[in-house]
Amino acid sequence: LRCLVQMGCDVTVVPGTATAKQILDQNPDGVFLSNGPGDPEPLVDEVAALRELLGRVPVLGICLGHQLLALANGLATFKLPFGHRGANHPVLDRRTQRVLVTSQNHGFAVEPTEDRAATHESLYDGTVEGLAYPELRARSVQFHPEAGPGPHDAWPIIESWVEGLRDAA
Repeated sequence: LRCLVQMGCDVTVVPGTATAKQILDQNPDGVFLSNGPGDPEPLVDEVAALRELLGRVPVLGICLGHQLLALANGLATFKLPFGHRGANHPVLDRRTQRVLVTSQNHGFAVEPTEDRAATHESLYDGTVEGLAYPELRARSVQFHPEAGPGPHDAWPIIESWVEGLRDAA
């Protein structure tokens, strides 16, 4: 949230239990799905609300938000044996073949897939670290782009999303 505010965004925080209607009634320029603890699979109401938002408003998810976007689009999640924790996780951007140094803190992940929507991949275990659904105006990453470990490799993910919101306004 701090990054979005620093970039000049007006931010309204809604609870994870908010319905798609409650969110859309606020006429947002975009919806940011934040991180959060625990297993994403029991969050069936949240996934259903997200499905209603897809294609209607731009969406960016990180961490748990990434897992929810995956579930909303038919991908699977699972509990990691030890979790991804720390500030030095290499992630391959499949589109550019560039490796990002990322910060992570999660115990669940999106299963490896060759789905065209999978944009980023963990170089540790092949789990899906990023998704893009341009036709739905939605994308996500498993890691924390705002954390900026080492060089700030992943900051452009949030910056480019906000720029896209501004361009659409």
